[in-house]
Amino acid sequence: MNRLSTRPQDVAQRLRLGMARGVLSFPLTSMGSDGSLDAEAYRSYLTAQLATGPGAVFPACGTGEFFSLDEEEYRAVIRVTVEVADGRLPVVAGTGYGWAQSLRFARIAQEEGADALLVMPHYLVEASQDGLVEQLRRIAAGTALPLIVYQRGQVTFTAEALRRIAGIPAVIGLKDGHSDLDRLQRLTLAAPDDFLFFNGAATAEIQARAYATVGVPAYSSAVHAFAPEIADAFFTALRERDDSAVDRLLREFYVPLVELRDRAPGYAVSLVKAAARLRGLPVGPVRTPLTDPGPDDVADLEKVLNAGLDLVSAARHRA
Repeated sequence: MNRLSTRPQDVAQRLRLGMARGVLSFPLTSMGSDGSLDAEAYRSYLTAQLATGPGAVFPACGTGEFFSLDEEEYRAVIRVTVEVADGRLPVVAGTGYGWAQSLRFARIAQEEGADALLVMPHYLVEASQDGLVEQLRRIAAGTALPLIVYQRGQVTFTAEALRRIAGIPAVIGLKDGHSDLDRLQRLTLAAPDDFLFFNGAATAEIQARAYATVGVPAYSSAVHAFAPEIADAFFTALRERDDSAVDRLLREFYVPLVELRDRAPGYAVSLVKAAARLRGLPVGPVRTPLTDPGPDDVADLEKVLNAGLDLVSAARHRA
């Protein structure tokens, strides 16, 4: 079990250092051909993922199909992640639904040694700003783990609400999936200086430069789940302000990937798993209600993937 400090300020500092060092990894959850959790395949897959040096790992989140895991499966995923991470990098476990169910997952994550929680949007209903703030207060009151809030879907905070949630000692940051940079700028200006912000847009690299202009350079990378060398090449080019390399990767890999992703609902996860399978990674199929892509889309995905890998290989030869 990870026995490092889970004090909010300590976890925030570890995340800050990790964000400067590498991408944020959101691993896939390995399933068997029958759709059951394959914990040992996940261990093998995650070991290879973490060997590439991400800044932090976020198991059982959106890319990891949190929405389809029961509590015991979730426990197994968090346990394996904490064991493989072995204190080398922060483990931020996904949680969500209403506050009562969220706390059931939160307590499991705490028992298994996670460092923090990513609180994903609640289920089904829209809510007032007062309700959103109270939801976080109740989650914070029921767990010792620090919280990062995921602003996405029906969850959108005003600057005034952001000040209130930043005043909850356990809340250390916000991940944004709306890509409304005007609103996001208002939130960053309303937050304390040490509050963490993450770019959580789908295929976040597409908007990484835009997010950085409003003070949010850190981002999650679904591409890291199947091609860490491409994700790392983009991260390095962005950090070193190598605009020509960033543009090449965007033009020849990321934009075609997004165009393919937009062909069907759920492809933000399904294509990531398909790409991982193309590389021989033991992740298995997606669970319903998601569907795996058909042969034509997989063939197009393979072309996009090969183009990205060729770019990275060419850049290494030039170096």
